[in-house]
Amino acid sequence: MKQETALKLMKAGENVFLTGSAGAGKTYTLNQYINYLKARKVPVAVTASTGIAATHMNGMTIHTWAGIGIKDVLSDDDLKRMKERKYLKEHLENAQVLIIDEISMLHAKQLNLVNQVLKYFKESDEAFGGIQVIAAGDFFQLPPVGRKEEKNRDKFCFMSNAWVEAKFRICYLTEQHRQDDSVLNDILNGIRAQHILPEHVQALQQTRHQDIGETFTRLYTHNMDVDSINYQHLNEITGDGHQFVAVCDGNDKLIDTLKSSVRAPDELTLKKHAKVMFVKNNFDMGYINGSLGEVIGFEEDDIHGILPKVKLTDGTVLVVEPETWSVDNDAGKTIASLQQVPLRLAWAITIHKSQGMTLEAAEINLSHTFEKGQGYVALSRLKSINGLKLLGFNDQALELDSLAIKADRRFQELSTEAEVNYLDVDLTLQHNAFIRHCGGTLNVTEIERNEKKIAKSAGKTNYASATLDETRELFESGYEIQDIAVERGLTPATIINHLAKLHREQGLDISVASPGEEVVEEVRKIYKKLMKRKSPEHFSDDGVIKLRPIVEAITPRMGYDQVRLALLFIE
Repeated sequence: MKQETALKLMKAGENVFLTGSAGAGKTYTLNQYINYLKARKVPVAVTASTGIAATHMNGMTIHTWAGIGIKDVLSDDDLKRMKERKYLKEHLENAQVLIIDEISMLHAKQLNLVNQVLKYFKESDEAFGGIQVIAAGDFFQLPPVGRKEEKNRDKFCFMSNAWVEAKFRICYLTEQHRQDDSVLNDILNGIRAQHILPEHVQALQQTRHQDIGETFTRLYTHNMDVDSINYQHLNEITGDGHQFVAVCDGNDKLIDTLKSSVRAPDELTLKKHAKVMFVKNNFDMGYINGSLGEVIGFEEDDIHGILPKVKLTDGTVLVVEPETWSVDNDAGKTIASLQQVPLRLAWAITIHKSQGMTLEAAEINLSHTFEKGQGYVALSRLKSINGLKLLGFNDQALELDSLAIKADRRFQELSTEAEVNYLDVDLTLQHNAFIRHCGGTLNVTEIERNEKKIAKSAGKTNYASATLDETRELFESGYEIQDIAVERGLTPATIINHLAKLHREQGLDISVASPGEEVVEEVRKIYKKLMKRKSPEHFSDDGVIKLRPIVEAITPRMGYDQVRLALLFIE
């Protein structure tokens, strides 16, 4: 199917599954539709199944958006508590269109939960509460991570009840847009059709000794290989290492569950120049699950001790604080938690973790492939065969899951039917009716004005805006800083930083959060003294005064958060 036909069907309000081979333009088509909706003021939620994929769409993970986290089931009490969260209630009730990118990596159970949540919030028994759902992805990618005893048919979300209810219109894109050469494209299509020719194999084998430069990613099938390579590179770095040990608390079995779902290692040793990958989303700090970077140093923190300083591939420099992963009971009380620096070594990564990435160059070893689809996923990360160095592959490396093959053939048939039926049909009336149904605008002047704004802001990503809005909503609803921190699963320090930014950039009145005139005055005196002295040890590299000298100079001693808050009220 052509992109224009897929867009035509989406604009008509149909639930759509947008699929096709790597480089067929799925993300481009989604962005076209998202901009179309935004120009017409239709509330659209842009999500993806993983953090890496979410950044490609300038969105958030579906787990965060729907409030399902890492849960497999939701009780009535869970849903009631979710509805009490103002920011969650508002965006779920407002959404008219839900985009889920990289749907293949979403477990069937999780799609069912999203369906359950939307029905509850929209108070409707229709699929997904009656809103339009656009799912995009390729089921030749690896299936979602599940329990050991689960078969792929239990994991693929096209086998879920929610998928059946949604009655997705299949749009299988067939034009090729991404790969820079036809060689890799032919190989990938050969794998998809399970018709691999001798010339495909020969072309792959010839890359073994190919020079792909010095900057490349290593992809391996097993964690053991990845760990071995990462430790080898770490040991080659001279200098002292700093160890970061996970702090666990609560029920042992639940902690084991957390450890299996959290990608942060129990013990992590880092050195300056270590290559690292973030394993958690933190839009406030500007990193997501899958962000790559390099440790450029370490800083001493008053609360956490030594912390790594990481430079991301886009040049951003961050001091990385520990994150907390937790499991709550029905009463909302935390019954198991794991706290660790959200990093892992990243000279090499597993093929599972590479899903959603687009790589310029990669060294790949498929000699120990153990799951069908791994080879296809790894090879489809690349733009060109010129960026590939394939160290080896076994017989299973180029095979695909039999259920995915059957499903893909059916998807192609259904897409062809839709193409034939709708190619020359004018759906303008349906397009306009859907915009009206969603409460959008059909005013041509307003649409043109909005399109210009969208074009102007294209490429500008602001991960923090959504999370700042959530903090603002809770603050304006009367929540205290500590309560906002608990509600949002963040530290009070992060919430105080949010308030500072909201006050500075949006003019938010934060006077009710003042720690009191006496506290502010005491902090002001110390602050002014330290500013006069200008002692280098009292200031960070970027010229901002540190909290420690203020805290140590105040009698009786105040907490760091109290000082941090008081500084917001000092001109």
